[in-house]
This record gives sequence, structure tokens and C-alpha cells, in this order.
Amino acid sequence: MSDSPGSGPPPPLPRQQATPQATQSTTALRQRLAELRGPSVAPQPLDARALAALAANPGCERRALLDGAGVNKTVLAQALGSPSAFGQSQFAFMRGNAFEARVKADGGADLMRLLAEHMGTAEPVDVAVPDLTAAGPEGRAARTALALREATEAGGWTLFDHPMLALEVAGSPAYLEPDAVVVDPAGRWTVIEIKSFPMIDGSADAAKVGAAARQSAVYVLALERIAAHVNRADSSDSSETRADSSDSAGEAGKAGSAGTASVHDRILLVCPKDFSNLPTGSAVDVRKQLAVTRRQLARLTRIEDIAAALPEGTTFDPGLPPAELTAAVESVGAAYAPECLAACELAFHCRGRARDTGAVEALGRGVRGELGGLTTVDAVLAAAHGEQGDPSDPTVAALRRAAALRAEALAEAPQPVLQQTAGQQPVHQQPTPQQEGSPVCR
Repeated sequence: MSDSPGSGPPPPLPRQQATPQATQSTTALRQRLAELRGPSVAPQPLDARALAALAANPGCERRALLDGAGVNKTVLAQALGSPSAFGQSQFAFMRGNAFEARVKADGGADLMRLLAEHMGTAEPVDVAVPDLTAAGPEGRAARTALALREATEAGGWTLFDHPMLALEVAGSPAYLEPDAVVVDPAGRWTVIEIKSFPMIDGSADAAKVGAAARQSAVYVLALERIAAHVNRADSSDSSETRADSSDSAGEAGKAGSAGTASVHDRILLVCPKDFSNLPTGSAVDVRKQLAVTRRQLARLTRIEDIAAALPEGTTFDPGLPPAELTAAVESVGAAYAPECLAACELAFHCRGRARDTGAVEALGRGVRGELGGLTTVDAVLAAAHGEQGDPSDPTVAALRRAAALRAEALAEAPQPVLQQTAGQQPVHQQPTPQQEGSPVCR
């Protein structure tokens, strides 16, 4: 298909004219990522949940590179000897799939009803459900972007069941698949997230709702970039058509009057109601999560820069001997925090390494930020005991003051009394008012 507006719709995703140098660079990067992953290892697709976790810790180059290269971190953690129980159970998957099928039955009638009830829209009628099948994730993403443009121009209700969205992350494309997206007659796109955890008396677990909001913010970000391209393409089509003739100018005016593509900053969260399998919904504002995700993803170091700094021949193939695989993983910097235990498959491995080296990161981001240049537990204890550190440093002064207060509190505390019975080792026992001043039986 030509890029000319007169010969058909423009490409669904913005693309610059590829130069030989850019093509060679892209090919070299893909080959390099395949070498890092292992020549016989299939790539693991990057989903919205992984992107949300990556955005929550943008300083972790290890996760950025492993996710960009498509490394299966669950298999990698097992090969490193630090398997984690991260992920959903098979029962949760089955329950979630059954509930989603229930919600989307009858052409998504329940979804449309909940959308009108909780998002303040008119009752949807004549809802179209386009076919989004295509070859491969790239083909499905292109088909989805084209269908979104057509639905916006049509000015009706359209329900997209599991569309495929493309988003560039750290120089590498990621393909995302939301549960559903609805386009209304005004050209506004709304993300629908379906979860299997219940809403009891109209409220759900705050932590789970927050995770769903962060995941949906990634979908909204990808849709915003598609909407911006659709609007630019429509504007270009209208201006070039108006330049042809006065007759075609009238047609361009009609096209320009169609709804402009926009993305709703609230998503519809659909969950089971109370303890039943009946769906209920709630509108969730994701503007805060969207701003954080946009800012954090922009901070990610480009994958090619991280890969270029690795030693020649580095690979994360799980079939390597454990010592070689550990050395390869440790060659990429990590930014461990206790929050990683709930979001990353390699968290147990990174926590073990942080504890072995005495890194203060194992105590949490808040503690790490308060300690400034003191990066190890040994350095912190030495500074607190006056063995090293600049007394004029506020952090060192605060540590020494805390150590003095602790020593003072321990000196004033009552000393434990040793009590021993025949044939047993002495045990520590706190004195009681009756025991104070009385002899100790031996």
C-alpha cells in the first residue's frame, strides 16, 4: 500500500522513511538481542503487567535488558537456583477466563450496559465488533490501528475484543493486548479492564485496583500515540483533498466534521459482584498512573546502550552452567528493592545478592535514600560507632545520635536474670517485682 493519501489509508503506526543505516542498526539490534536470549530460545512477549513493573523501577537496567531481549525470567530464575512463586495460579487463570467469557457473551451486552452506567455515556446501540485477525503481532497491531481509525470516522459504537497495541519501550517494540476497547460516536476510546477479584459492597481490594490501574495506564499510553497519528493522518487527508477541487472540498468538510480521536483518562474496571459471577463495574481515574508511567518509561536507558556495555559473548541462555549464567546476569546492573518481590521473577536472586554484599537497598528505597553515600550495612554501622565518616555529614551525625540514644536506652533497661534448673542450660528471664532483691535459686 502506498503512503499517498489518495491511494488508501496511511500506515496505522507512524513510521519514518527507513534509511539503510537505520535498517542495519535495527537488524543488528535484533541479532544482538537474539544472542543474549540464546539462539534456541523463543522470545517471551512483553505485556502490560511487565511494562507497569518496569516503569515502577526504571533504574533497573537488568530488567530492561531482559524484558527487551524477550528472556523468560521465570525459567532464568530457576536456572539460577532462585525460583520464585511470582505469578497467577492455574485456578486464577481459569476463573478469570471463565468470567471474561461470561462478560463478553451476547456481543458484549453486559460491557455496554456497564459502560453506560458507570462512564456516563448514552445507552450503546448497534455495536459493531470488527475482526482483528492478522498474521503475527505486528500484523494484528497494524490491523487494530486501522480499525480504530475506521471506527472513529464511522461515528458509531465499536467494541474491540482483545485488540493488539504497539508501544516502543527503550528502543524496542512491545505488543500489548487489553481485554477490550470501546469507541463511542464522539471518537473517544475507552479501555475496559476485566479482573476476577470481587467487588464487595461496591469496593475492591485497593492494592489490586492499583495494580489494574497501572496496567491500564500502559494501554492508555499506547492508545494515545495511535490516536495522535490518526488525527495527524486525517488532518493531512483533509487538507490535501481540499486542495484538489471545490467538489472534493465539500467532501473533506464532511470528513473533518467526524469525531476527533481521543482517549478517555478513566477506564472501566469490571469485576464479579460480591460473591457471585455477575459482573459489576467501576470507573477508575488513571491520570496519575498515566503521568508516572509516561515519565518513568521516558527515563529508561535504550536497550542498545545497555547491550553495548556488556562483555562480548554474553548470553542468558538457561542451558549455561550456573556459574557462567550467574556471571552473565551480574554483568548487568540491577536496582533491587523489596517491592520487586511482588513484581519480578528475579527478585529472590537479586535479594540474595544484595544481602550477600550487605547493600542497603535490601532495606528499602526509603532507607537507601536517607543514608546518602553510605551504600553498605557495614559502612552504616561503622559510621554510627564513630569508626569512619565525616562528623559534619548530617547522615553520619544522625546515625551517631541514634546509636547514642540506643546505648542510653539499653543502659537504663533492667538486666535479665539467669535462672537455671538441674540438668538444663541457663535461661534468660526478665525480673518481676516479686523477684527484685531476692536471691536467685541455683
